[in-house]
Amino acid sequence: MKTPSLWMIAAACFIAQTSVAHARSAYDGSWDLVFVTQTGTCDPAYSFAVNVSDGVVTHPNLVKFKGYVAKSGSVHASVTVHDKFASGTGKLFGTSGRGRWNGRAGGARCSGYWTAQRN
Repeated sequence: MKTPSLWMIAAACFIAQTSVAHARSAYDGSWDLVFVTQTGTCDPAYSFAVNVSDGVVTHPNLVKFKGYVAKSGSVHASVTVHDKFASGTGKLFGTSGRGRWNGRAGGARCSGYWTAQRN
């Protein structure tokens, strides 16, 4: 019996995660986010609002923003604005959430935590 290749396994995992992410989500709605820098020379804090719809996280003014919330509340997101990039993971719990992020602004690397509050 042939062993499945690594790319086939990765594709199956991606498809499974995508199906879960697009299911109706208990986390749908507007969320206020605050990102705090703990290491690096990025701005000390960033804040903005996002919308979750069917588990997909969007922001109306950020074209290069991707995010997904699983039924379990697990969050994965990334954003690119000019020379700045950040990605993070975490978890939503009912009306709040928290997690970690890593990124870069120009040549500087930064990291910290984020918090979320449902509007």
